[in-house]
Amino acid sequence: MGAIATQAYANPSYGPNGLSLLREGLGASEVVERLTAEDEGRDQRQVGIVDAKGGSASWTGPNCNEWAGHLTGPCYAAQGNILVGEETVAALAKTFEASPQLPLVRRLLECLAAAQAAGGDRRGQQSASILVVERNGGYAGLSDILVDLRVDDHERPIQELRRIYGIHRRLFEVSPREDWLPLEGELRAEVDERLAGLGYDSLVAWAGVENLEERVDGDDAIDPVVLETLRSAKA
Repeated sequence: MGAIATQAYANPSYGPNGLSLLREGLGASEVVERLTAEDEGRDQRQVGIVDAKGGSASWTGPNCNEWAGHLTGPCYAAQGNILVGEETVAALAKTFEASPQLPLVRRLLECLAAAQAAGGDRRGQQSASILVVERNGGYAGLSDILVDLRVDDHERPIQELRRIYGIHRRLFEVSPREDWLPLEGELRAEVDERLAGLGYDSLVAWAGVENLEERVDGDDAIDPVVLETLRSAKA
């Protein structure tokens, strides 16, 4: 399908209407043209779209508050308004292009940080958010929402977003299976002793209470993050 963001004097209907057009097979440029052509308020709008093939397109209306503009490239659309200058959007785009090795959430965090370091919003800082969707990528594979984090009002919103993403990673991500430790011998005895001291008879039961159930899979190996948390737990 793809992704859509609308801002400046935003038109929220661009979201569902644009996604519907993407589902029909239209590319990003076609969707931007269709949405803005039908909108009498387009001169005050911004919209950025990336389609499922990585095609991208943006629109910045001529009456958006300065500085306003956009850059697009493979798999990204970067736009902003009321910015210090074009260097903000340029830093975001450059960082995205230079970091293909990172998971998308971390890549977007780096983009936000780079854009802020380049000047950001000329009014200062207040909020930041990240939404990443992946089919069956959410909790227990029962949701498509991989990450949905937001900071609505903070003096350093991007730093705060990093902090809560760290919590999200601990609770919902899983260490590579090759990093898991076999639960046998002395480690098995240690884990059982620590669980008993906390009043639990199984790792699964304790992990569920600690919101670490996504990091537990069977009883023959343990995610190192789970082990670290167990070792720091107080009875």
